[in-house]
Amino acid sequence: MARESYDIVALGDAIVDVLAKRSDRFLDECGVVKGTMRLLGDAEADTLVAAMHASGPVDEVPGGSAANTLAGAAALGARCAFIGQTGADRLGDLFAAHMHALDIDFATPPLANVPTGRCLILVSPDGERTMQTNPAASHRLTAETLDEDAVRAARMLFLEGYLWGPDKPRAAMRRAIELAHAEGRAIAFTLSDSIALPGRRDSLAALVADGGVDVLFANEYEACLMAATATVEEAIARLSPQVPTLVLTRGAQGAMAIHAGERIEIPALQVEKVVDTTGAGDQFAAGFIAAQVRGLDVEASLRSGAAAAADIITRIGARPVAPGGAADGDND
Repeated sequence: MARESYDIVALGDAIVDVLAKRSDRFLDECGVVKGTMRLLGDAEADTLVAAMHASGPVDEVPGGSAANTLAGAAALGARCAFIGQTGADRLGDLFAAHMHALDIDFATPPLANVPTGRCLILVSPDGERTMQTNPAASHRLTAETLDEDAVRAARMLFLEGYLWGPDKPRAAMRRAIELAHAEGRAIAFTLSDSIALPGRRDSLAALVADGGVDVLFANEYEACLMAATATVEEAIARLSPQVPTLVLTRGAQGAMAIHAGERIEIPALQVEKVVDTTGAGDQFAAGFIAAQVRGLDVEASLRSGAAAAADIITRIGARPVAPGGAADGDND
């Protein structure tokens, strides 16, 4: 077995959130439908980014679901490395610099002539967010790019559902799973609503059914998508026999895990004021896996996740307080 150099190695989208507060008229002028979430091609994203920069202040905040979770786990003391594909551009440099500032190892070589992935977030005066995502380089991660030694030497491999769909990153994730399994490492997978897209659910369901995942994270909606059921209880009945630990987040109702046939439920922690819930799921996973790699039991890990989620929803941004004392996205 390889020597354990890391507690957690994660594969995920290397994305930079590009945020701007704009009027509904701006959205109309750009041909963007308010409140939608959709994928953009590189050229379409370039046009929208140019309009955002030309019309007022813009914030650029490194993001991505697994990267956000790893930021939280590192803040809790876990030794972490991230594998994700950026472009050889300014936003790629920004993403890498932020990983390094958080003491997260990140050494995936950037790709030339491909932009770094961007999530373009337009915040309307009423607070509604319109999200247009351009995965770009992020979905060009290949198995050949993996740092195989890092994967072998991590106590836990953490995988992001958003990256499962495209062929190249899916192959990279399968290779990482193979490496981790060969070393007897734990594998955690966080679902996303993208499993509803054609071709994703069936292949992911096969991975889970074949024993490819040790810890499966989902919210209630994602669990129902994954299990192809109408109710959460039906989803639990179908999924829990397939994974050693099934973890469900339930928003204000807290969270639960089904482990070794036992159902463990905890309430959500109360906070004085909810400011922004966008990072709650990512940070719940961070608290849970950081506790797991320290050897804590499932109930303690659930409580660690709940504490991390409660902390993040009291401020703007999807990551804990960044170096220098400013929370990510404070200018959002």
